[in-house]
Amino acid sequence: MTIIDLIMRGVGDHPAIAAPEQTPLSYAGLRDQVRAVATQFNAHGLGANDRVAIVLPNGAEMASVFVALASVVASAPLNPSYTDPEFEFYLSDLNAKAIILAEGSDTAARDVAKRLGIFIIELRSIAECAGRFELDFGSMERRNNDAVSIGNDIALVLHTSGTTSRPKIVPLSQANLCASALNIQSALNLTSKDRCLNVMPLFHIHGLIAAVLSSLAAGASTTCTQGFNALKFFSWMQSSRPTWYTAVPTMHQAILDRVDRNEAIIAEAELRFIRSSSSSLPAPVMTQLENAFSCPVIESYGMTEAAHQMTSNRLPPGARKAGSVGIAAGPEVCLMDEHGLFVGPGEEGEIVIRGSNVTAGYEANDQANASAFTADPNSGNDWFRTGDQGVFDADGFLRISGRLKEIINRGGEKIAPREVDDVLIEHPAVAQVVTFSVPHLKLGEDVAAAIVLREGMELTDRELRDFASASLAAFKVPKQIIFVDEIPKGSTGKLQRIGLAKKLGLG
Repeated sequence: MTIIDLIMRGVGDHPAIAAPEQTPLSYAGLRDQVRAVATQFNAHGLGANDRVAIVLPNGAEMASVFVALASVVASAPLNPSYTDPEFEFYLSDLNAKAIILAEGSDTAARDVAKRLGIFIIELRSIAECAGRFELDFGSMERRNNDAVSIGNDIALVLHTSGTTSRPKIVPLSQANLCASALNIQSALNLTSKDRCLNVMPLFHIHGLIAAVLSSLAAGASTTCTQGFNALKFFSWMQSSRPTWYTAVPTMHQAILDRVDRNEAIIAEAELRFIRSSSSSLPAPVMTQLENAFSCPVIESYGMTEAAHQMTSNRLPPGARKAGSVGIAAGPEVCLMDEHGLFVGPGEEGEIVIRGSNVTAGYEANDQANASAFTADPNSGNDWFRTGDQGVFDADGFLRISGRLKEIINRGGEKIAPREVDDVLIEHPAVAQVVTFSVPHLKLGEDVAAAIVLREGMELTDRELRDFASASLAAFKVPKQIIFVDEIPKGSTGKLQRIGLAKKLGLG
């Protein structure tokens, strides 16, 4: 299946993509827009598997641009808050042929694209309709490209942080994305009558697939906001009347903080369920949400390499268990021990997956693929190792017990510690640095760094944070910086991240 096939499922005059206080874009309008983008791109020499970056603010235009580009080329959404050095790394690593920017936007991505010789395509919003846009290719050479993107061609390219300083490239095909969207539609029983309120960023797999593409798979509609804003959430709920929304736990907690002030809106709400994913949902938060909104909360488990969803709790009358991420919901999900042998219920093991939504492998990274994929001891078919540990109960519900990797999961934002190390060590006063996770009540984890200063040098934590902010997005800058005489080492002399917070008395 391709994304074109997916969006053909919606009735022509039914709303597909909406935004607060705007006329929604219908399925017929969305299909017309995708066809127009395909014609334009092919006329300028861009076709199947060509990399085109997208740097746009959250909203309906970002959603419809993603759908259009993923149907034609390999779309690569990037976080608009990245700094100049980050844009330079990601755009270079992607080998992007073009980048889409909002017309006249002041972004570091524009300067970097010019510096790298990447062609800039300007997007002009058509204000009277949500998600409608025009593209200006400027002086880009016109040359025909008849390469039509099909199911096995790459539709989405995202970077995922690894345990080294270099993030890995995850290519996802049209077939991967469609399979995941259909898995989510099935798990949530989505129909054309559903209306999703999306508050997730659209440069992450969660918002792109769980909110936008799963809704399109059902012929349903998605209202795309400008990003999460607890102060506006209830007014959006009142105007768009969603039947569901999906978010990370920190967003749910911020929403709960304003429940008492919005009881009238909640009383009129039409929510069928609430979905949570991307990091662990505390059981008390699940209970508070269900009590406040009088609907079930469905926690799911996803990751970029699986085009998002792997497991999900069930809607009533099916079971849902607090503290569990549910049952397999699309791909096969098993647990393996350190020897690659399967373990049974009640036994802890590494979570492994395989299925039509799972990436075929990291790009140009043989070492990462060798460690990420393992052969089935019975069939020989490959399983993808998630790096997470878990336990199945007797009913097949999965509980995540920990991570094998060192990635910091800050409220759903995945941060590679080595990437932060490499920035901090550039400060002339820093001799040694180890970035690590510390427990955080709402985010789950936050970023900390232990620093050994050069002899005779002085430095404050504020000065070091300001230094890091020039090269790192705000969510990657350590919130706790600890100056120590010596950083604890393991038995082999290597600096240790795992358990460092406990050793330093943080938490």
